[in-house]
Amino acid sequence: MPYKTVRAGGRGEIEEKKSRFIATVQPVASEDEAQEFLAAMRRKYWDARHNCYAYTIGTRFELQRCSDDGEPGGTAGRPILSVLLNEEIHNCMIVVTRYFGGTLLGTGGLVRAYQAAAQAGLAQSVIIERQSGQKLTIYTDYTSIGKLQHLIAEEEAGILDTRYTDTVEIDVIVPAAGYSRFSEKAIEATNGKCRIHTGDLTEFACVDGEYIIL
Repeated sequence: MPYKTVRAGGRGEIEEKKSRFIATVQPVASEDEAQEFLAAMRRKYWDARHNCYAYTIGTRFELQRCSDDGEPGGTAGRPILSVLLNEEIHNCMIVVTRYFGGTLLGTGGLVRAYQAAAQAGLAQSVIIERQSGQKLTIYTDYTSIGKLQHLIAEEEAGILDTRYTDTVEIDVIVPAAGYSRFSEKAIEATNGKCRIHTGDLTEFACVDGEYIIL
């Protein structure tokens, strides 16, 4: 099942009544990674009053953690977590650092500020849809290239590489769930002239129109 995650974390900042809220986003795959990232943020922002956070781990959000880090209960960690859940971002941590500006924001103001900061951090991050895929190589003649390219686009697959010799070799990544259908259609589209070599099962994503193996 495809799921959204962060490929490259970013940093966003907002200001509310002179308080600075700095959101730093990081992909994490385990609690150990999350704790290491939190420790790094606490070292970096050692002079801040609060380093509140939330993270999700697992393709079905099996693990969820959040902390208000001294802010009134439910005003920081939970709002950050709600942004991750609402945006359906998996395996991701957001730490929002607050430098107090001298004016109390109230519980509602804090909730809105921490949510806005988390959203600002995600806006500066590279978010991808990660899914399971089957790598394969198609061997064909030159007359079938156009039909195969059309089929690849139609099936939401991606071309990884193409080699031109006496024949054409096309390395393709296909969503795992549609591999059998794709293979049948490829053979049908080329009137049985293509040959398909099945490669590794892996994970991939499409980033700015380019298919990448993860």
